[in-house]
Amino acid sequence: MSYQVLARKWRPRTFHELVGQAHVQRALVNALDQGRLHHAYLFTGTRGVGKTTLARILAKCLNCTANGRGDEGITSTPCGQCDSCQAIDEGRFVDLIEVDAASRTKVEDTRELLDNVQYAPTQGRYKVYLIDEVHMLSTSSFNALLKTLEEPPPHVKFLLATTDPQKLPPTVLSRCLQFTLKHMPPERVVEHLTYVLGEEGVAFDESALWLLGKAAEGSMRDAMSLTDQAIAFGQGAVRHADVAAMLGTLDHRHILGLAESLADVDVQRLLSEVAELAEQGPDFAAVLDELSSILHRLAVAQMVPDAVDNSHGDRDAILQLASRFTAEDIQLYYQIGIQGRGDMVHAPDLRSALEMTLLRMLAFRPQGVPKPPRTPLPLRREPSQSAATETSAQVAETPSPAPQPSPAADAKPEVHSTPGAQPETPLEPSPEQTASAAKEEPPLQEPPPWAVEADTQASEVEAPQQAPEPEAMSESELLTEPKPVTEPVPASAPSPDAAPQTVEPSTAAAQEAEPEVVPGALLETLPEALPESRPDIQSGKLDNAQWLQCFDSLGLGGLTRNLAGNCLVESDDGTLLTLRLDPSQEAMQAEVHQTRIERALKEQGMPRRIAFYVAELSNSLETPRQREERLNKERHAQAVDLLNHDPHVQKLQQAFGAKLIESSVKPANAMR
Repeated sequence: MSYQVLARKWRPRTFHELVGQAHVQRALVNALDQGRLHHAYLFTGTRGVGKTTLARILAKCLNCTANGRGDEGITSTPCGQCDSCQAIDEGRFVDLIEVDAASRTKVEDTRELLDNVQYAPTQGRYKVYLIDEVHMLSTSSFNALLKTLEEPPPHVKFLLATTDPQKLPPTVLSRCLQFTLKHMPPERVVEHLTYVLGEEGVAFDESALWLLGKAAEGSMRDAMSLTDQAIAFGQGAVRHADVAAMLGTLDHRHILGLAESLADVDVQRLLSEVAELAEQGPDFAAVLDELSSILHRLAVAQMVPDAVDNSHGDRDAILQLASRFTAEDIQLYYQIGIQGRGDMVHAPDLRSALEMTLLRMLAFRPQGVPKPPRTPLPLRREPSQSAATETSAQVAETPSPAPQPSPAADAKPEVHSTPGAQPETPLEPSPEQTASAAKEEPPLQEPPPWAVEADTQASEVEAPQQAPEPEAMSESELLTEPKPVTEPVPASAPSPDAAPQTVEPSTAAAQEAEPEVVPGALLETLPEALPESRPDIQSGKLDNAQWLQCFDSLGLGGLTRNLAGNCLVESDDGTLLTLRLDPSQEAMQAEVHQTRIERALKEQGMPRRIAFYVAELSNSLETPRQREERLNKERHAQAVDLLNHDPHVQKLQQAFGAKLIESSVKPANAMR
């Protein structure tokens, strides 16, 4: 006996053997069981999903004689043993007229077909017309078919099948019950192939079946045909290497290797993977497409792990790989990959275009994060966990009061307003402060006079706590100046021999804006900067108040300062300092920042190992970043109040209707 291909041998014979079309199966079974039969059915869908098979099963259900030859014999479960069922399965049933519309498109063919509609069935209960690829009929053929299709004889059923329903006239569509068959997902194809090969006794690799399911592109018939080819290619077995060589497709393991190299920021391995791919002579544009598809699946895995498709049989690998990326990096890589795909047409060769796109992905990563942290899946946190964590933290931690300046520090600013001192000469900062300021702040333009006035007065209050005493004043002079200042000295005194000048109104207004008399009460209300001194840890443990006190003295900068500034002290046992990190900064945590914080603490005489704990911050405690923002707001409010009470500003407002733009009031050292 000749060999029968798998696609025909395993063609479903009943509705219950049908694979992947449960919605159509349910509708037809219920219609048959309830006797609610339409006279015309239209089955649409891509190739190889079961349109003709469904029509033949329905023809068997209409003509099965196992339960009798009358209308009561119609069933949804044909026996497959009666003469009608066997004749339909073997393709010799007289009353099942199968028409290939692609080869009989003329109106004469349609008229010849319809001439026999009026005659009763010869062998079966119904005369069934199965017209395949019905969209190929001409317009005249459709017009000739309309009247019969609308009101056929009671013994006639029309079953139409097409892969392109858009080409059918609306008049035909309105006369039929339309059922759209679904694509076969790779999971369904692999499941069915596993069953078929098991029944056939053929050895196989599951990964090879995933390659076949992907190559079938939604068609079960294509999958069965490719399986036949793979069995012949592999000498009776279906192996991964044989199927990959037969299909000429990319080895998916190389694409995963590229993604792993991006996760590890390993440029050498990245280029090695490209070199191995080049030996197979692949389409490098397809390689980039596959990598973009992997990045899309990684993004889905981070947000909704359960929604990751298993089209390549690598769902577990995708979930594991997703935890090694940050969400920002995946979005960046995907965008660069899509843009690089469009730029390939302008590249000298496709391989260099692929390599440059991959290198661009790593080159545009945020600097200072060399090793991405493990990302818990899914990214969105459970509200109950966050609430429980915050509650336990509030019980364990008691807010400590902010350190208050000592009385000695309050008395020191009085020293700098002696009659012999030059008010326009600022105190010299320490070398460390000068170097730090020079590294962190760019050169600024000259500030306006009132900003110089406010900044000079503020520095006179803060300078004794941050800078060493000037060399021009001896210790005895400092001890003999106990008198408080009753009236502040202007920041810049006019020269005695300066000649009077006549200025324009605008120039005069600008000069009048420089305050000469500042109320002492307002100066006293300006908040002072916290002293940058090493905290005195009596118990050997660091709490949040001491963390705030020593933060500025750590000398952190850039991303490291931003990361540490958004942390609270969770716990400290003397060797391990656990910092609670704001979840919004979770993507910034990296080993390089942890090392810098540990080094800075060690230089301050507090050697600690650092561990980050990501959780919602307590409202009762303050991070260094929050404290800095609060102090800036307070100083800004005081500066605005100082300007509003200045007599010269008030004079400008009364004379010219001037308004103070509060957002423009900035510290003298702020960038404009």
